[in-house]
Amino acid sequence: MQEEQKLETYHPNYIKKNIKIIIVSSIIIILLISYLIVFSAGSNFPTGTIYDLKSGQTLSIVSNNFYKFNIVKSKLLFKSFVYIFSFGKADVKEGDYSLYKKQGVITLAWRVTHGVLNIVPIRITIPEGLNSFEIADILSNNFPSFNINIFLNLVKTQKLEGYLFPDTYFIMPNMKESEIIKMMTNNYYEKIIEVSEAIKKFGKSESDVVKMASIIEEEGRTMETRQIIAGILWKRLSIKMALQVDASFKYINGKITENLTADDLKIDSPYNSYANRGLPPTAISNPGLEAIKATITPTKTPYFYFLTDKDGNMHYAVSFEEHVANKQKYLR
Repeated sequence: MQEEQKLETYHPNYIKKNIKIIIVSSIIIILLISYLIVFSAGSNFPTGTIYDLKSGQTLSIVSNNFYKFNIVKSKLLFKSFVYIFSFGKADVKEGDYSLYKKQGVITLAWRVTHGVLNIVPIRITIPEGLNSFEIADILSNNFPSFNINIFLNLVKTQKLEGYLFPDTYFIMPNMKESEIIKMMTNNYYEKIIEVSEAIKKFGKSESDVVKMASIIEEEGRTMETRQIIAGILWKRLSIKMALQVDASFKYINGKITENLTADDLKIDSPYNSYANRGLPPTAISNPGLEAIKATITPTKTPYFYFLTDKDGNMHYAVSFEEHVANKQKYLR
């Protein structure tokens, strides 16, 4: 029996069968390696970006750009598949193509010949109390093509700080900075309708309410504390006393209370609430609706001063001497 098995292993048909298996296996391995090397996406594929295929761009321009930006590893293969998918017309469709994940040359060739943009909205949450610089950072981290300077310049020139309403948005990756700003400000104007009559009855301009709310959003955390702070700050304004709020420095130099120095309090800036009386030129953050409501429903108290201790508890004082005592007791 053993001799028959030995003879079988040397039989021509057996040898031929094994050779076929080896050849087929080798071909499969070669094809897989070839696909990984040539057909698959490269390690430097610009994931998360948008390619703007403009009207008038030829297949040669697109293939050169795709190769230059590491979108494809072979211009020749990309062109060849475009020819195949467009039936020899070398036709590419204009549009903003989302490179949301790594894709091989075959998939990319199919997309540009059929106009498959794959643009899908991204869910972005903007928390209450962020200023435009912080919002720009969030957007920049999520959209590689987002231009921080354009965004901030538009906010500054149009004086829109305070009107970029904090909310959850679904933003298309190819949206322009101006379009994102319009989306956020339109949301503000929709939401403010709820309290517009209350603002009129309160007797302050909407602009002043938003400026004050941007401060209160930063200084207080609950409706109760915000209403008390609102009462204190509106009272300071009425007697032409400086607001003296630490939150304004986050807008000036990014510092919060714990990091402020005596020199910071002397900074020459219209937003320095220690050196200037009145409200700042613009809001210092983008408040939510609750902060706006607290601003127009202030609580009357005898207090003129307030501070937050390291545990987040509020402490109030009528006189400056009492306020200094609170500082020494709760902040040291």
